[in-house]
Amino acid sequence: MSEEGKSPAPVAAGAPTPPAFVTVLSVVLVLFTLAEVNYPFLRPQSQLAIFAFFGLSLCFLRSERVGPGWSVWLGRLLTLISALVCGFVVIQTEPAFGHWWIGGSSLGDRAGAESTLDLVVGGVGLLLVLEATRRTVGWALPCLAGVFVLYGLFGRSLPDFLFPHRGYSLERIVSQTFLHSQGVFGTALKVMFTYVFLFVVFGAVLEATGATQFVIQGARRLFRGTVGGAAKVSVLSSGLMGSLSGSAVANTATTGTFTIPLMRSSGFARHIAAGVEAAASSGGALVPPVMGAGAYMMLEIVDPPVTYVEIIRAAIIPALLYYFSLFLIVHLTAMRVAGDRADGEATEAQAGDAGRDDGPMKPVAGVLFASALGILIVLLLTGYSPFRSVTVALGVVLVASCLSAQTRLDLRSLLAALRKSAAGSVALISAASCVGIVIGVVTLTGVGTRLPAMILPLADQSLLLALVLIMVSSIVLGMGLPSAVCYLLMATLIGPVLGDLGVVPLAAHLFIFYFGMMSMVTPPVALAAYTAASIAGSKIMQTGLAAFRFALVGFTLPYMFVLRPELLLLSDSGGPAEGFRVLTSVVLALAGIVPLAAAISGYLRAPIGAPARVLLGVAAALLLWPSAGVVGTIGWSHIAGLAVFLVVAVTLARPTGR
Repeated sequence: MSEEGKSPAPVAAGAPTPPAFVTVLSVVLVLFTLAEVNYPFLRPQSQLAIFAFFGLSLCFLRSERVGPGWSVWLGRLLTLISALVCGFVVIQTEPAFGHWWIGGSSLGDRAGAESTLDLVVGGVGLLLVLEATRRTVGWALPCLAGVFVLYGLFGRSLPDFLFPHRGYSLERIVSQTFLHSQGVFGTALKVMFTYVFLFVVFGAVLEATGATQFVIQGARRLFRGTVGGAAKVSVLSSGLMGSLSGSAVANTATTGTFTIPLMRSSGFARHIAAGVEAAASSGGALVPPVMGAGAYMMLEIVDPPVTYVEIIRAAIIPALLYYFSLFLIVHLTAMRVAGDRADGEATEAQAGDAGRDDGPMKPVAGVLFASALGILIVLLLTGYSPFRSVTVALGVVLVASCLSAQTRLDLRSLLAALRKSAAGSVALISAASCVGIVIGVVTLTGVGTRLPAMILPLADQSLLLALVLIMVSSIVLGMGLPSAVCYLLMATLIGPVLGDLGVVPLAAHLFIFYFGMMSMVTPPVALAAYTAASIAGSKIMQTGLAAFRFALVGFTLPYMFVLRPELLLLSDSGGPAEGFRVLTSVVLALAGIVPLAAAISGYLRAPIGAPARVLLGVAAALLLWPSAGVVGTIGWSHIAGLAVFLVVAVTLARPTGR
């Protein structure tokens, strides 16, 4: 990570790359992506090779400010090698360079008969991708890719339970994973190029106009004077901004800078304030219409294909339930915090929260935010492609921002926004390229069809057992990975089995997507919680556990909508659900969330002890678990759960005089 506060090293030791050069790369990356996505000129593999070059170069140049002087030259050398490797792919692919093709054939036509130079370039390219991924997201994903490469090499020697195969040479693996379109330059990087990156740019430019600050100020005024108002500001603003950014970590870093100190001033402990922000930010990508570009990835992957409208319609109710639970948990937690303190002190804290202001609101920024988001939604709903829709919305933001001095972007602000968007995409580009290595080996060895063969028998015995296995896999693979990359990886590995589990395909894919996002708040590697802890100055593990508690409904919702697809507005067969069954399913979900929130927060009508919290947890489980037998989706377990909840509410959570 760069340390902006340090003075640059002397030129003789190798000065850091001038910011102007990084800015130029960032601007060219944005312009290239906008042009090629909307009006493609190059072949797909050439597009992705150039896109990967920008990501790799920005990664190596960004990290050259850290360490001794030799690291500066190493970063520049790796950037040069990245240019040579990716440029080789472009030259050997584009017909315009046909007179330079080795053997007179394009790279794609040489599949299975690659030259020595091809294989050397491919091997170096793989090492560059692994190193860039290590620098941006840590060791987890490069190690996973390495394991898959070893699996491809030594498949013949593996025991039966590790899915042996006939084994492939290193040359074949290099060809599959880098030189052709089923590996690094495959589906994962294509989704980042076609969809995700433009939404990152859109969010960064919108933030630069002041729209983010307007959302936070508006939320603060909306909840001013209410119990737990600061935490509710965090929930609302993080949900709105997270839907655009799609990154739990980036969302936490952006809104948490404002909301965590605000919660601290209202009496929340450091780790609680950080946990609320991490949970709220992690749920942002679950919110339609953008869903952090998750909806657009599903357009490419879900089989049988679904439309954009079907995806966002299915995601609406679960997203509302998630944020309803967060609002309820923070409200009850705030009530308990107020009850634990002296009356005068609590009143003073609430008054301080109500009286604080961070300057006048800029209505123009609000109009700009609403206009940009509204145009984006309208275009998406009327059938425009996601990349064309976000391009138009981005143009609207740039033009409309010029109409007022409050939102107008000067050249420096615009360049800063483009640099920020490019920097924020480096990890996504590197990780998606690395995931391409895994996908290439999966495709080559056929393990993608053999892994489902192991899960299917579990589903025959117990669908719940199969879902738990998929959940654990998603969370483990999601630790340290961007959630979008985690979804792509899991959908590739588990995708073939989803249609055979007896589950509505869209529900199954949303199941994976949810748990990929929940990995951001699942200790021990909870990246959103770690980011919030650094802002709050709290202990990392304590913050991670708090974020996990607040986001607990996010771990139950996927099971609820898989086993009760009416929450996705779908029937068991995948068609539209009956209105009455949807209504009863939503009512039961809301009824189950209330005791769960009380159990998590330790407060109902008054502070409650451990026995009452356990009983409330049981009541929540009975209400949330699908059961039939009485009316519609209402079963005997739901009646029993409601009875337990009422008993606790009446007898064990009775307010006492103060």
